[in-house]
Amino acid sequence: MSSLNRELSEDSAFAAGRNSWNRHYHNSVVQPLLTDLYQITMAYAYWKSGKIDDHAVFDLFFRTNPFQGEFTIFAGLEECLKFLDSFHYSETDIEYLKHALPQGIEDEFFEYLSQLTAKDVTLYAIEEGSVAFPRVPLIKVAGPLIIVQLLETTLLTLVNYASLMATNAARYRMVAGKHIHLLEFGLRRAQGPDGGLSASKYSYIGEWNGSPE
Repeated sequence: MSSLNRELSEDSAFAAGRNSWNRHYHNSVVQPLLTDLYQITMAYAYWKSGKIDDHAVFDLFFRTNPFQGEFTIFAGLEECLKFLDSFHYSETDIEYLKHALPQGIEDEFFEYLSQLTAKDVTLYAIEEGSVAFPRVPLIKVAGPLIIVQLLETTLLTLVNYASLMATNAARYRMVAGKHIHLLEFGLRRAQGPDGGLSASKYSYIGEWNGSPE
């Protein structure tokens, strides 16, 4: 086997292994409590109003292209699907919410949350890696009103940063051409190891008043 063919074969094997790992890996930070407390209070309002059987459809889209550009690369879909597949409030999640939410909320609401899954949610999306444009839905989520409300913040965080990075990478590739190797060192300057949670913590250290999360 020639040196070039051996390198290509090794690269293909590495890519295949990496893609298989990605399909099974689930970031433990991405779970139902990775959201705004506002979303939980909205869910309680719906539950209190007897809207648990109401059906809703939400569109996820953006208003302007990043970097004053002419396009966006849609990314984050795989993580969104993993999140929907694993959506479930654990016992410790429920205990935390009992302390975080105002006193007087019925135990039946927490029991309802403990039984929630995303099995009745249908997600429609354009293909990940597609070129996308403002105000055109990237993802459409349809299902019971309460659960799609609870998905909103997490889906946004999974898509927004991923699409920003993919778009920036695509712009560099267009400038560099196809035959230049581009290597990333994003971990050195990214928003901490857990993104939005780091931003919330250090905003508080900078004497902001709080967060709806």
